[in-house]
Amino acid sequence: MKTRQQESRRVQRLQCAVHNYDWGLPASASRVASLHGLNSRVSVDPRKPYAELWMGTHDSGPSFLDSNKGLGDSNRVAALTSLKSWVLQNPGVLGDKVLENWGCDLPFLFKVLSVGKALSIQAHPDKELAAILHRTHPNIYKDANHKPEMALAITDFEALCGFISLEELKDVVSSVPEVGELIGSSNKDRILHFNVKDGQEKFKPLLHEVFTKLMSADKDIVAEVISKVKNRLQSQNKVNLLTDKELLVLRLEEQFPGDVGVISAFFFNYVRLKPGEALYIGANEPHAYLSGECIECMATSDNVVRAGLTPKLLDVQTLCSMLTYKQGYPEILEGISVNPFTKRYIPPFDEFEVDHCGLPQGGSTAFPAVPGPSIFLVMAGQGTMRTDISEEIIAEGDVFFAPADCEIQLTAKTELQIYRAGINSNFFL
Repeated sequence: MKTRQQESRRVQRLQCAVHNYDWGLPASASRVASLHGLNSRVSVDPRKPYAELWMGTHDSGPSFLDSNKGLGDSNRVAALTSLKSWVLQNPGVLGDKVLENWGCDLPFLFKVLSVGKALSIQAHPDKELAAILHRTHPNIYKDANHKPEMALAITDFEALCGFISLEELKDVVSSVPEVGELIGSSNKDRILHFNVKDGQEKFKPLLHEVFTKLMSADKDIVAEVISKVKNRLQSQNKVNLLTDKELLVLRLEEQFPGDVGVISAFFFNYVRLKPGEALYIGANEPHAYLSGECIECMATSDNVVRAGLTPKLLDVQTLCSMLTYKQGYPEILEGISVNPFTKRYIPPFDEFEVDHCGLPQGGSTAFPAVPGPSIFLVMAGQGTMRTDISEEIIAEGDVFFAPADCEIQLTAKTELQIYRAGINSNFFL
């Protein structure tokens, strides 16, 4: 009979939560849907969009230990223990330094996203603001944590992220008359005459003022202006090729007609990731995912402040007041090879990093023991996962929690694609 200590050192198979948000992909085209069906062993609903698979301990979508695989569905669900409660009972699985720094909970939330249409123009608050928002509006802002995040593309993936440079913004206000109409001729002139040599820091107050004016504009006026943009670009498209950003604006207008987020897209960097490229987003940075599928990891939080491209509650004044107004194209991570099969993506956040392991048929590799917990997702293929005390047959859709100080040996029966989320390696240095 295994002791409680031995059980706490085993990898734990997880049953994970799914979210059917409106912006998700149809079940037939969604990686989230297929993974969810395999992970939970239930049929997906072809009538629903499938948007996010959550792997972690957040109360809005907790994972459960799937230790009763042989039971019928109703008995199994009734018998499941949440990963969060199991960690509370076995805090040593987090490792001493993680426990000391973040307490008795998993500090990261691991996800798969299937994006069929644009998510909201949004930002995530830093810890100080998150605590205030949670205290004053707990029904909207569900926790008091910050939410730095990273998206690792598994298909071609599109996003808006951060403000364009001053040079690009000058071009926008001079070439997109509708932007000038919303921000006013005085603000347009101030941008055009601002000396680039004066630097980004001096420009931030003006960008803050102009962007707030744009996002706070009267809805009827915004709808009228966006109609003008649409008509102008459609006419222009018959004679000249439109830019990628202009084509995107037309696409956003189809998805969210009359929404101020359509025209605000001119202010943001249009980022297109290839599979294997990653984008990280810090606190108080504006962004919106647009299309494609990705692995996402973040601090354990679900705090989102929205200001456009959504039917959900908007909090324009909070968003405009919280942004950093940093300009320039975001850094794209391509991963660092840690062995012939594995790349590691390390954002500048303590809470998490992500590994991608592509293992050929018959191949083997090891994930060395680390002083913090990990979650493994089998994206594709079949094989085995071994530790010093157990062996698991693994296949697409399987998700596992691995305790701290647990070495993982993988062997591929067919080509394996594995993603791992864990504490940022730099945290332990």
